[in-house]
Amino acid sequence: MSASLVVTGIARLVTHDPAHGAADGPGHRPAAGDGSGHRAMPGAGAGLDDAWLVVDDGRVAAVGTGPPPAADQALDVAGRAVLPGFVDSHTHLVFAGDRSEEFAVRMAGADYEAGGIATTIAATRAATDDDLRRLLATRVGESRAAGITTREVKSGYGATVADEARLLRLAGEVTAHTTFLGAHVTPPGFDGRTDDYVALVTGAMLDACAPLAESIDVFCELGAFDADQSRTVVTAGQRAGLIGRVHANQLRPGPGVQVAVERGCASADHCTHLADDDVAALAGSTTVATLLPATDFATRQPYPDARRLVDAGATVALATNCNPGSSHTTAMGFVLALAVRDCGLTIDEAVWAATRGGARSLRRDDIGHLGVGARADFVVLDAPSPDHLASRPGMPLVQSTWEAGAMVSRTFHLDPA
Repeated sequence: MSASLVVTGIARLVTHDPAHGAADGPGHRPAAGDGSGHRAMPGAGAGLDDAWLVVDDGRVAAVGTGPPPAADQALDVAGRAVLPGFVDSHTHLVFAGDRSEEFAVRMAGADYEAGGIATTIAATRAATDDDLRRLLATRVGESRAAGITTREVKSGYGATVADEARLLRLAGEVTAHTTFLGAHVTPPGFDGRTDDYVALVTGAMLDACAPLAESIDVFCELGAFDADQSRTVVTAGQRAGLIGRVHANQLRPGPGVQVAVERGCASADHCTHLADDDVAALAGSTTVATLLPATDFATRQPYPDARRLVDAGATVALATNCNPGSSHTTAMGFVLALAVRDCGLTIDEAVWAATRGGARSLRRDDIGHLGVGARADFVVLDAPSPDHLASRPGMPLVQSTWEAGAMVSRTFHLDPA
């Protein structure tokens, strides 16, 4: 039987439980809104000051203030903040190769296009399983050090039946949230024959990959797959029992969001270029708008307008989109800082989007919050409040990361009480 743990000395415990209200002070606002006309996310900023947290059998057993209860083990975090572990609901962690030169060229003025993905496909196909496992383990370790406790991992750098299945098999070794992204780009050998490649993706490739995947995704974009092709891919995946996702409206206005909502997808990801009809469609659906601002930073695209989405009533998530070409980072704190500075979110909303919003995208209700009964995935910050994640960008503020009540990463030493 596992030992119980009480975490004490918490300056600010973020629970995302609306019953706990919201904090006072800079960066916070009452759950009912601040009178500006902005709509507040339910539970954003909710938590307890001078708090404790009890973990038992990998789950949150109790939270509160005042004298803490007894437990088998105790940990005093000495006036630091504790928040739910980040849920990174959009990554491409299984890849080989280096595209840093492409980034340098972009910074010199070149536009980003989806074609660079072919470079990674070639490098990934050439890598051995052991090479890819080693690279994947390094990235998972980096993401844990950044406070990420749940991650989705896509295929997409194989583009053959065997290679896509291989990438999903490797991804499945580190997460239950695997996504089949055979329809990432049309690979070499199918130039001018995108419909033929879609037939492969929805036929033999899907047959091989569906047993290894939880979701299916498609890059709906000029230069990748159009609306009809994207709809075909998502529909085929859903018929095979997979959850639908769409790379939508990244580089220019397009049909991706509408396809995602029409098909009842769990998420439409990127959402950089949205028309009023797209915002209304997301607000009137259960499809989560998953924003990836580190990508817009790296590609010099406009940032998505998260404020517009939240005020319309859409559910917003934040994710890293870790990949070698357009967002080579697992630093969720950096993503939060961009969301606050450039996308219009408060820090409370950004933390909610990177935790509970990501959980909604993955259709999970047991992660992304620290209510009683939730999985005990949490982060100890080397700071008294989450505000520091936005006000001190680039600093290694995650002191330790815990999954199901067990420490999986530690940047700074924590002395047990």
